Amino acid sequence: MFKLTTLAALSALAFTAQAAELPANLDWQTNWDDPVFASDQAKRGGTLRTHLASFPLTLRTVGPDSNSGLRTYFLDEVPGLVTRHPDTLNWIPDIATEWAFAGDNKTVYFKLNPDAMWNDGKAITASDFEFMLTFYRSKDIVAPYYNDYFTNTIAEVVKIDDHTLAVSTVEEKNQEELMLTVSGLNPKPAHFFSRGKDKNGDGMDDNYVRKYNFKAEPTASPYFVDKIKKGKSLTLKHVGDDWWGYENKYYQNRYNVDKIRFTVIRDQDLARQHFEKGKLDVFELTLPEVWHEKTDGEVYQKGYVHRFWGFNEVPQGAGGLWLNTAQPLLGDINIRRGIMHATDMDGLIEKLIRGDYSRKPHATGSGNGKYSWEGATPPAFDAELAISHFSKAGFDSVGGDGVRVNDKGERLSFELVYPYPSWTPRMAYLKEQAKLAGLDFQLKLIDGATGFKYMSEKKHQLAFINMSAKEIPGYWEYFHSDNANKPQTNNFNNFSTPELDELITQYRSEFDLTKKQQLAHEIQRIIQDASVVVPSYILPWSRQGYWRWMQYPENPMQKRMDYLFTVGRIYGLSTFWIDSDVKKETLKAMDDGKAFEPVTVIDDRYKR
Repeated sequence: MFKLTTLAALSALAFTAQAAELPANLDWQTNWDDPVFASDQAKRGGTLRTHLASFPLTLRTVGPDSNSGLRTYFLDEVPGLVTRHPDTLNWIPDIATEWAFAGDNKTVYFKLNPDAMWNDGKAITASDFEFMLTFYRSKDIVAPYYNDYFTNTIAEVVKIDDHTLAVSTVEEKNQEELMLTVSGLNPKPAHFFSRGKDKNGDGMDDNYVRKYNFKAEPTASPYFVDKIKKGKSLTLKHVGDDWWGYENKYYQNRYNVDKIRFTVIRDQDLARQHFEKGKLDVFELTLPEVWHEKTDGEVYQKGYVHRFWGFNEVPQGAGGLWLNTAQPLLGDINIRRGIMHATDMDGLIEKLIRGDYSRKPHATGSGNGKYSWEGATPPAFDAELAISHFSKAGFDSVGGDGVRVNDKGERLSFELVYPYPSWTPRMAYLKEQAKLAGLDFQLKLIDGATGFKYMSEKKHQLAFINMSAKEIPGYWEYFHSDNANKPQTNNFNNFSTPELDELITQYRSEFDLTKKQQLAHEIQRIIQDASVVVPSYILPWSRQGYWRWMQYPENPMQKRMDYLFTVGRIYGLSTFWIDSDVKKETLKAMDDGKAFEPVTVIDDRYKR
């Protein structure tokens, strides 16, 4: 760590010295030629009514308890420097309108839109990107991942003038990876964060976590936090028609609703009932039992509510059943290997999920092109093989309750934590199948943000959780020793080895794409051999129900788009709108007993 940090500091000093002035020979690039994906038929106005399973524990974007709830709206989905076109995957302008490579394989220059501003009316300048680095490097934010990334990956951000800056990385990177590394950097509003006490001199208030726990910071997004009813609801409000982003052709005819109201409804069945009564405008129909069995009611048959199933080509993140190796017995690889083969994930997909999902080939994710290990195969359910591993670990007897025991009288029993009530039947299935190998899963539902907090603090033995994905997969946060046995990190396994640490460090700094992809395969093999995560499943699509007044473009889905009716720039592109005339027509038809044709739309252009 000292070596990398020192390298970052030296690189930053050298970069600052040579980048104070803008080089004259830069080849500036932009891209206004790709097709738009929103509709010029879109209408502005209305309130999107949706729901949350739990109220967020904080409005902070980083630090304790932040990796859940609404964070995607405040961090992941807000404008950055540049972004990918969701279909062509070419780079297109965002806050930055032009970019240029310095030629050193480390540095990219950006010209900012001079009209970009925070929702409080303050201009977004290069200083806000400089402050971003101060913010993320501060120990006061209590976010080890960000501290590391913005020290050992991002070397420096240098302000050339108010609307021109340069970003450098610590290590040399090929041009594509360099853009992926710096493109999504979001500014931080320097004027908002008062310094207060700063004993460690890192530029941030020592009391940041508590002071800003429920203070919504200014945003570059078209939506800002308007009203909060703690524990009950939260409303986002549109900046207005003069939002700076509408100068960008790729943002036009998007973000069409005036408000987004999130109501906390902890039970999914209750939320579905609210939706079918017209109290919510959209509802996820991901669960097979909902899509196949519970969407044949009157509102669907009379065409008031439509169904949508759209396919995509979005990378799938790490996930499945994570084994906490710091817990008793789980440090034994034979126990872990036994659990791998005693967990019937394929049967779960076939029998409870109706084959709608696909098995994840590897616990670290899939859909990352050449970074994905082609030979990866998930462990198959095999009770006899599981028993042989358990016996090697000393659990060679079976108690009266069918659970295996060792000569100390210890039972082969583990608590299995999961975050959603709708998953209870799935976990119950895994529990029943595990009994065939003499393994006992004690199921524990801890829903929403509280569940994620429990897992990130490493209180679990086994935890079923799926994480979001990156275009280039990352392993440091999940499997490096820097994050093992530490709370508020994503190393849910508390697993690491010196060999794996070395490979992950090499992977993060490797310039050559072919070598980097080979390192990724080696890392994946080691993780698979360690038996620390039972790979779960992938969903290369989304399903939603919506009232017929919800409208969208002729081609609803894009390659890199998760949900049709989600506000954002990545997971959902906010191309939908509310047609108030159709809403009036629908409500009147319901009062008059008039029916429309039932509608199910399937957009399978990106089905693999």
